[in-house]
Amino acid sequence: MDTLLKCLTLLVATPLVPAAIIGLVWGIIGGALPGISASVTMSLVLPFTYAMDPMVAIVLLASVYIGAEYGGSIPAILIRTPGTNSAAATVVDGYEMKRQGRAGEALGISLWSGVIGSLFGLVMLIGLTEPLSRIALAFKPMSYCALGLLGLSIIASLSGGSLLKGLAAALVGMMVSTIGIDPISGVDRFTFGQPDLLNGVKPIMVMVSLFAVSELLRQSGSKSVALGQQSVRITLPNLAMMRRLIKPQFIGCITGTVEGLMPGGGGSIAAFFSYNEAKRWSKHPEEFGKGSVEGVAAPEAANNTVASASLIPLLSFGIPGSNSAAVLLGGLLIHGLLPGPRLFEQNADVVLGLYTGSLVATIAQIAVGIVIMPVCMWLVNRPRPYLAAFIYLLVLSGIYTINGSLFDLGIVLFGGLVGFLMKAFGYPFLPAVLGVVLGPIVESNYRRSMLLSGGDLSIFLDDPIAVGFLITAVLFLSWSLWREWRDAVARRTEVKPA
Repeated sequence: MDTLLKCLTLLVATPLVPAAIIGLVWGIIGGALPGISASVTMSLVLPFTYAMDPMVAIVLLASVYIGAEYGGSIPAILIRTPGTNSAAATVVDGYEMKRQGRAGEALGISLWSGVIGSLFGLVMLIGLTEPLSRIALAFKPMSYCALGLLGLSIIASLSGGSLLKGLAAALVGMMVSTIGIDPISGVDRFTFGQPDLLNGVKPIMVMVSLFAVSELLRQSGSKSVALGQQSVRITLPNLAMMRRLIKPQFIGCITGTVEGLMPGGGGSIAAFFSYNEAKRWSKHPEEFGKGSVEGVAAPEAANNTVASASLIPLLSFGIPGSNSAAVLLGGLLIHGLLPGPRLFEQNADVVLGLYTGSLVATIAQIAVGIVIMPVCMWLVNRPRPYLAAFIYLLVLSGIYTINGSLFDLGIVLFGGLVGFLMKAFGYPFLPAVLGVVLGPIVESNYRRSMLLSGGDLSIFLDDPIAVGFLITAVLFLSWSLWREWRDAVARRTEVKPA
């Protein structure tokens, strides 16, 4: 009862509801723009949260995440171009429904399934996060160091492509995190005589430059796909349709929860996996690929569940499961909030506000999704240079408002160029971002461990939690190496002449 009263007080006495609605609206708009992923949409507003109240800032970012996951399905259904990576599976049947004149029905199923997935993920978030965070009470410096290494190894091994590229990106991120004042000795490092680098390169700058600026550079030469003159109205499913969608939505919710709990999983994997499982368990598998309503419901429920479930490892241990969760981690760090048990003990109002704001955004998603549809269709038809100019304005003005520094703008633009080159050569962003975020945690706890042991590395073997994390990290890296070796052998076998 006390918790319910606190939630009602937050709704009335704080700007939580406006923050949730504004974040939801911006998230849907950003997700509806092809190529502007959920992480990019979040990173665009991240600098503006710098001066906000911590609870309001976190609610705003979480609501953007929720809105973007639904918004990505709008262009996926209407123009066969997913607005976010996680909406790629929705293209298969969503666009077929649009070709059959059922675009409004497809959008309604996507919206309803997204709400179901968001509610299920929120229940999992509330039920699992705090109990898991209590495990961290037993952590010592060695445990935190090993946990940081585990997070980096998991993300590097699951980021796709080459394990070596993932580890290299993580290493570069950790190198960037060493710029500034040494946390133990207080000596300045790698500042090259620049006073602006004494405070280091903030994670917010790295996230904005890699996720937003590099994407703008990549899209600068591409052409936009217009909807043309058409009017689409969202049609929510009736009761009979809702009953039919229960099974694929349940499959999507379970898949989204599992993938959200696994760092590196993400909404796109959950969406495709749930699509395959929904087809496997469907009474009408022949409809899949030809405009199946279940083929829209399952992936949309899955990727919206991931939006909440991926926050469970983030809030419990500080390990984000996706690019978007990494941006939210940046929002926490901006306001001095450290994930784990202390967050629940010292900043319980922030966590409660996050839960309440996410619930508000989820419930409001139906009304906002219907009202904002004409705006999304109008924006998709705008010339891409106009949209790019507007987004550049958001990026530069947001970064400048933090410290009023032109040097920060230079760092962001340079980081965007680096991100563009990383994308061109197949280097993943998430390990680099985590290197910047987890680098100080790994370094400071490693050096504390060495001070405690007098430089003896065997202190890590005396901590069973650290040993478990390190063994798990080795297993992940070994599994990734074996997978790459297996794929390389398979490719050689395929090209071998008969």
